[in-house]
Amino acid sequence: MQGVPEQFSDEKDRARFRHLAQVPGVELYHAHISRYAFEPHTHEAFGIGAIESGAERFRYRGTQHVAPVNAVVTMNPDELHTGEAETADGWRYRMVYLDPDLLEEVTGIRHWWFDEVTRLDPLRSRQICALIHGLWQTDDPLAQKGQLLDLIDTFRPYARHSPVVHEGNHRFERAREYLHDNYMRTITLDELAHVVALSPYHFQRQFKAHFHVTPHQMLMAIRLWRAKNFLTHGMPAAQVAAATGLTDQSHLTRAFTHRYGITPVRYQKQVARR
Repeated sequence: MQGVPEQFSDEKDRARFRHLAQVPGVELYHAHISRYAFEPHTHEAFGIGAIESGAERFRYRGTQHVAPVNAVVTMNPDELHTGEAETADGWRYRMVYLDPDLLEEVTGIRHWWFDEVTRLDPLRSRQICALIHGLWQTDDPLAQKGQLLDLIDTFRPYARHSPVVHEGNHRFERAREYLHDNYMRTITLDELAHVVALSPYHFQRQFKAHFHVTPHQMLMAIRLWRAKNFLTHGMPAAQVAAATGLTDQSHLTRAFTHRYGITPVRYQKQVARR
């Protein structure tokens, strides 16, 4: 879900976010990234988009992927991922982030899930880009809802609709829930290991094997997703830092920019609800 950050490392890098006032739970994103490398971050939403030019390399579920031009990208909620250019001139892409509850509400269909993160599909890629662009350009609520439904119909063939059975040890899902419940304060490795009855050494190794990130990386991703929500609702950046367990506003700015490619203040100026 982005204004140009105060400093990108390359003048070609630019990115913008937009929220739809009439359709809460939708975040639009359009960017061209040449040199910037996004650190691991997450979205508590389905991320659907397409590559308009160039190619992106990213890590998702512990595996490296490349999304070339005309690829469709479909990411599930709460999946940590990175992003950087695979081609010399970077990549240009459009994304829409959809809250899972909104997706179920507007379609009446439960248990959305994507098994594949990238597919080369020129026709659907162009359709998705055009529909995201159309959503961005209109403020008419009827047009927005219609285009949103058309967009969902376009990517729906990629989804499955059965309950997801998570592989691996459920104890690590408990650890992730603990991070979500306690992100606003300092958390120690000993404390997390105690939640799942493991030594800190074995906990860190097995947590990383299960989620492909360290506990600290996941905690930071959760904090910054929460920060986006607070900024959207108009909370001052200094208060957001305190509310998300970060040291101060400077810490928030550094971490937020490294993961989303935009400063918190610029993000807020584009999406804050008034």
